[in-house]
Amino acid sequence: MPMQLLESRTARVLGTITDAQFEMLAGELEEESVEDKDYYIDSDTVDMLAKDGIDPGLVAVLRTALAG
Repeated sequence: MPMQLLESRTARVLGTITDAQFEMLAGELEEESVEDKDYYIDSDTVDMLAKDGIDPGLVAVLRTALAG
């Protein structure tokens, strides 16, 4: 089931990813608590994810979101 990535301050839709892509992303990023579902992503983070071999479609969505 597709899910939308949102910018937390404005609720602007940044892109759409699959549940599997979200699970990959959540597994790679640091959470402050078990309830935490907000992630800070910058270009260095996306570069790290790409280097780690994360799904290329997810990397493309994140790069597009950062460009906008």
